[in-house]
Amino acid sequence: MRPLFHHLLATLLVLAGAAQAAQSPNVLFMIADDLNNSLGCYGHPLVKTPNLDKLAARGVRFEKAACQFPLCGPSRNSMLTGLYPNSSGILTNGQLFRQTVPSQVSLPQAFRQAGYFAGRIGKLYHYNVPNSIGTNGHDDPGSWELELNPAGADRLTDEPNIFSLLPGNFGGTLSWYASPSPDEKHTDGMMARDAAWVLERCARDKSRPFFLALGFFRPHTPYVSPKQWFEGYPVEKMPVVSGIEEDQKDLPKHALGSYKKEQDDLTDDLRRQALQAYFAAISYMDAQAGIVLDSLDKLGLTDNTIVVFTSDHGYHTGEHGLWQKQSLFEESARVPLLMAGPGISKGAVANTPVGLIDLYPTLANLCGVKAPENLQGQDLSAILKDTTQTGRGWVLSQVVRGGGFKRAGASAAKGDDGKRIFGYSLRTPRYRYTEWDEGNEGRELYDHETDPKELTNLADKPEHAATVKELSSQLQAAAKATFPADGVTPKVSEGAMWAPNLTKP
Repeated sequence: MRPLFHHLLATLLVLAGAAQAAQSPNVLFMIADDLNNSLGCYGHPLVKTPNLDKLAARGVRFEKAACQFPLCGPSRNSMLTGLYPNSSGILTNGQLFRQTVPSQVSLPQAFRQAGYFAGRIGKLYHYNVPNSIGTNGHDDPGSWELELNPAGADRLTDEPNIFSLLPGNFGGTLSWYASPSPDEKHTDGMMARDAAWVLERCARDKSRPFFLALGFFRPHTPYVSPKQWFEGYPVEKMPVVSGIEEDQKDLPKHALGSYKKEQDDLTDDLRRQALQAYFAAISYMDAQAGIVLDSLDKLGLTDNTIVVFTSDHGYHTGEHGLWQKQSLFEESARVPLLMAGPGISKGAVANTPVGLIDLYPTLANLCGVKAPENLQGQDLSAILKDTTQTGRGWVLSQVVRGGGFKRAGASAAKGDDGKRIFGYSLRTPRYRYTEWDEGNEGRELYDHETDPKELTNLADKPEHAATVKELSSQLQAAAKATFPADGVTPKVSEGAMWAPNLTKP
């Protein structure tokens, strides 16, 4: 381990002026990158995730959790500031919330101000993957006392061997590699072992509780993991989505706006290879999470530590003809969310819809940490104790099409016509209802009781007109509430990477 890092951490942990009562619960916050709900505990028939399954068995699994914007930067900033993207001003990657809402107290910053040791390992705010691995990326220094950014074989030695649909491009397009390097030589493996070391030091000195955030890079493209994990998913057994042409017939064009032209080169064989690599990366990440969770147990920290595991957004693997993210379908908006720890029900499932934006007020309440008054999420504490509680009862996600938001390589015929289009999707216990430009550019309605794969758009069916009217009213009210209560557009300082021009719908 790095001597300077050891000395710094030891110093931080014994700062006398910041001590807090030892009985305050610790927080271990783990987040994966580009992970959908392909986990064993969510019923996936192929993917093996024994460590996260064990976490789910001793806590609460949220069945209908969703991100607020299925893109890394906006989603992570929303989660960590407790503000919807329209209030944080972050609607694309590469932005810093200190340039838009500079005085907002972030989630880890609130814990830090309350006397917690706040440390980050890996990706919590946005990073360009893989190029930013080993750096601070677009991190917020005010959020942490300690930042660790190891870089492993996946970043330093494997890249020349990675297959990509666009040769030489890895982070934004489908790309993968079965690496000969062992687990501990990859970035996620290094981070897991760093996390175990930090936990050991925290266990030795309990004068301060900890908020330790661990941001895995897998399964984000490029899907690089040790070869042994590929072997658990024979390529010939990987499923290929069929019926795409029929599925797309009843969809508004913006529903498919995240499609990329290079995906035209996908053959069924390449689709199977991509899926094999994606699943392998998930199982590899699960094993690294297991190292950290085992450390909690061995160190006697489990009983007083709230553990959160989630992802920044979901991910398409061929559904509706789409791959990757930034759609408003279930596969892209939905995220895994597991929480376990003191005062949290064990082995329970919460079926009410919730959002990543709800984590800030929830953790603050559970730990007795003062939170900003402008947080826009709900406190999930009551649901964690009794999963029959419904809370708000819905969750809202959004994306933006056109007007400079065109994704690299996206098809102009399916996305950018020069006009900025806001898309909002409301998930209720039964329905997903989506509007593009308040319905002027199309609507979608899916009944999850009969159509969990969202294959039949019911929005234009006369027999569903009353449902559409009711959900439209609910969605538009929810969308308006995502903007600042005072109506002030988020501030953008000089040098900001992109200045949002936001207006309420």
